[in-house]
Amino acid sequence: MNEAHLHITLNHFPIIGSILGIAILTAGMFFKSRDTVRTALVVLIISAIVAIPTYLTGEAAEETVEHMAGISEDLIHEHEEQAELYIWLIVGLGVLAAISFFADIKQLAMRKTLFILTIVLGLVSIFFARQVGTSGGEINHPEIRSDFVPAADDHD
Repeated sequence: MNEAHLHITLNHFPIIGSILGIAILTAGMFFKSRDTVRTALVVLIISAIVAIPTYLTGEAAEETVEHMAGISEDLIHEHEEQAELYIWLIVGLGVLAAISFFADIKQLAMRKTLFILTIVLGLVSIFFARQVGTSGGEINHPEIRSDFVPAADDHD
């Protein structure tokens, strides 16, 4: 497995993990379930940790595909720019989730406020995750690009 393969294998986890983590955290707060809240926070922490090697393998993935036919340097650059912002958001989310987890263990009064802040940052992170994921997919999947025009059907 080369770094490009590793990159496209790992990149789904931070996106899906943050969506699930925020959904589980919201449910845990709604149902007042400490175990559910803590599970959600762990999912968010792990998602942030996995985002780091995903980001770090991006450059090698670029070097692997940039000379392939049909690959746009502009699309790669756009994906890279979005990933640079996203890595800060997802790592920040992981740090906030870790702080929230320890605040919950210590039963600090501010833990519910931290949970809400985690949800808000998580939603922002998910918005950017969608953009990063889509821009990454567009690099090698022209069919998902907004300007895609299918070839005429030759069977007429």
